[in-house]
Amino acid sequence: MKSCPTGTDQPSQNQIKKLKTIISNIPDDEALYQETDIIKALGDPTRLKIIHLLSHGELCVCEINAALEKPQPTISHHLNILKKAGFLKWRKEGVWIHYSLSNAKTIDNLNKLMENR
Repeated sequence: MKSCPTGTDQPSQNQIKKLKTIISNIPDDEALYQETDIIKALGDPTRLKIIHLLSHGELCVCEINAALEKPQPTISHHLNILKKAGFLKWRKEGVWIHYSLSNAKTIDNLNKLMENR
């Protein structure tokens, strides 16, 4: 087991000062909870498929249902999570809702994230 660099069980005053500086630069808990919600929204294969589908342009919810071959309530659930996280914009036309990505660079950013892991 590796011991603390000070040779004791406690960090030195300089280490504590450095840690406090680091902690002060970390976003507050509220911001981190929002970031967590965004990351959770991407943590499902169906939602990732929806993002990939919409990277090719706007789709009606009926088209998303047909493409993914899942029940409408399931697709609606995933769309609502993506909307809440800010990934989607939508417009209503008659009884149908059309979805698109709120940011055209979403898929590029997602691909960069996957490349840099």
